[in-house]
Amino acid sequence: MRLNRTMTQFTDAAQRATEHMRVVFPATPLQRNDHLSQRYGADIWLKREDLSPVRSYKIRGAFNAMRKCLATKPDQNQFVCASAGNHAQGVAYACRHFGVQGVIFMPVTTPQQKIDKTRTFGGSAVEIRLTGDYFDQSLAAAQSYCAQAGAHFLSPFDDEDVIEGQASVAVELMEQLGTAPDFVILPVGGGGLAAGVTSFMAGAAPDCQFRFVEPVGGASLTAALTAGGPVTLGRINSFVDGAAVARVGAATFARLANIDPSHVLRAPEDRICITMLEMLNVEGIVLEPAGALALDVLPELAETIRGKTVVCITSGGNFDFERLPEVKERAQRFAGRKKYFILRMPQRPGALREFLGMLGPDDDIARFEYLKKSARNFGSVLIGIETKEADSFTALFARMEAGGFAYRDITADEALAEFLI
Repeated sequence: MRLNRTMTQFTDAAQRATEHMRVVFPATPLQRNDHLSQRYGADIWLKREDLSPVRSYKIRGAFNAMRKCLATKPDQNQFVCASAGNHAQGVAYACRHFGVQGVIFMPVTTPQQKIDKTRTFGGSAVEIRLTGDYFDQSLAAAQSYCAQAGAHFLSPFDDEDVIEGQASVAVELMEQLGTAPDFVILPVGGGGLAAGVTSFMAGAAPDCQFRFVEPVGGASLTAALTAGGPVTLGRINSFVDGAAVARVGAATFARLANIDPSHVLRAPEDRICITMLEMLNVEGIVLEPAGALALDVLPELAETIRGKTVVCITSGGNFDFERLPEVKERAQRFAGRKKYFILRMPQRPGALREFLGMLGPDDDIARFEYLKKSARNFGSVLIGIETKEADSFTALFARMEAGGFAYRDITADEALAEFLI
């Protein structure tokens, strides 16, 4: 009985939070995607959080938490947050709306596009401080500042009012779809969105199933489920900056602790790039890496979702197009259509011409660089090759070996690739 009462209280609170948001911004669209629906034989809908005023769902939690704080502490004039970009924009937007001051701590590695947009949304209402290489370092600096200044800290995820605000995503999708979906696929960073949506749906659509997706280089929910509680990852990959969190929230994990670990999927950072490019080129939808997480795992779920109604949360579209070359590079390498190798080139006349003759009609040299020059019989050459089909490399390497050209494929060698490529 108590559990049901608590569930009802959360459902009611999420609905009230959603109503308050309508003063600030309209519901984000829920759009059926014909391309994905046909590919997977399912009824696939995208909840377009990338089309919110700040191009991510983070405005919801920030707005709701600030609204509720000011309702009980009307004299509170300074709010502080730490963010890799999206929460910062939501806080900045809310600060200007409520007429309060904000101090926003962001990692030095935050994409410039997100920093600039935070300034745009907040204007004179916010001060931005770039601190630390990772989110968790920015978080520590923000919390330390709060303790000294007596400001109110707005957590990006580990706060009940933030979780309640993120639940408005579920309130809207239920109203827009008109029925309960069979599956909702949720990206996970700190867990605020996942906690909010699952908590609301537990009361509004108890038969709905969930799948959770986090980046391979920031699998903090997986680690917490394994350990039985939040743990801090020793190392994270910051490429999926909107979900690269080293430790899932305590409040969020309390709401996610009983999920089936097999329902948490991990998406490789480079594979996410393929998904981002496909959505951009085929659908004209701009997604940041975290925003593509829910779509990236659809191939793994193809048999599970066939014939089902599926909602994927596209959680953010704050993508800096200066990163597009990197995204393309990562996508090509993951797909096996681009490789780098070190070639031992014989130091004799005609050797280069002989090697070039081994290339197939779709093989294109993207990089060619002598690493050193000497009087030895062989010289080392760094070569990057792009091709249309991954199988082309099998034939190319066979021709090279038959011709006596020794090589070393360094595409998957992280240390060498970072140093040489």
